[in-house]
Amino acid sequence: MTESTLAGQSILVTRPAGLAGELADGIENLGGEAVRFPTLEIAARDPDDVGRDLDRKATPDIAVFVSRNAVEFGFRSEYLGAARIAAIGPATRAALEARGANVGIYPAQGFDSEHLLECPALQDVAGLSIRIVRGVGGRELLADTLQKRGAEVHYLSVYERKTPQYAEPAVQGLAGRLAAGTITMVMAMSVQSLTGLLEILPQECHDLLRKTLLVTPSERVIQTANELLPGISTRLSSGPLAEQMIRALTDALGDR
Repeated sequence: MTESTLAGQSILVTRPAGLAGELADGIENLGGEAVRFPTLEIAARDPDDVGRDLDRKATPDIAVFVSRNAVEFGFRSEYLGAARIAAIGPATRAALEARGANVGIYPAQGFDSEHLLECPALQDVAGLSIRIVRGVGGRELLADTLQKRGAEVHYLSVYERKTPQYAEPAVQGLAGRLAAGTITMVMAMSVQSLTGLLEILPQECHDLLRKTLLVTPSERVIQTANELLPGISTRLSSGPLAEQMIRALTDALGDR
């Protein structure tokens, strides 16, 4: 890739403000324009509420972190005791290791609940206490499957996801760019990011989004996009890391 690989491309980056930097910088380093428009806000839960939740839960045998946000807001050595640490994917694993954690359980490939559940260490878990560190709400597949395998599972919810509230000029500015066709691609890392974008934009913009290319690391995002924006072009990245997402962008351009 050269410094002009993405020249002429304006790419909508929907990641939360604190997480968009590496991806946006990578786009701009290749000559593209990163249009930063977070469609998801991440807010820590009150530490006192988290502490009260912990007081009611047993010290786990295994602690599973399902995102980098879970690590940022929920990794405390005093929370974990001697628990084995599991990470749902490479970005989460890197965030844990940056804090000195020994991550012993992680998928050989992939970065979702399905791939994590394939790990040998999570097959025979009968009688074990497993803590899933996550945001409020979310998928139940991981907990449901581990419970069926005989584990005692509890959640520690350490952050909340919210859709940002934008002033009308900001919304209309993005709507105008979509109408003019100057947004060529949209990047959405999660279903919540995609649905947040649709919630923020007026309904007439949904047809305009179908004319862009959606790039995502998640098959669930593609499925949701096909349901809510039928006809939109999509590109599946090999993973959620910034370099993987940018590679998906450049590969998509090369296929045009």
